Amino acid sequence: MAGKAAFPNNAQVEHPKFGCGTVLSCDDSYVVIKFDDHGERKFVSSIVIPNLKSIERQMPAHGRKQARKPRTKKVAGAVG
Repeated sequence: MAGKAAFPNNAQVEHPKFGCGTVLSCDDSYVVIKFDDHGERKFVSSIVIPNLKSIERQMPAHGRKQARKPRTKKVAGAVG
């Protein structure tokens, strides 16, 4: 694997166990991938690269929080 990295940064990949994710970094030693459902994982390149499949999709907006409904306090009913 000397020279060019197997996957460029922001490449979209699929792993058989962790599913779809985005490559954060890739070099001769390690590959760091942020998976949609399993967070960030660091792998030994020589082990994981044969198991990764490049996929065509738009990069998901990681870290974007969805709008939440405002919380309302429950008020105890009057007794009497």
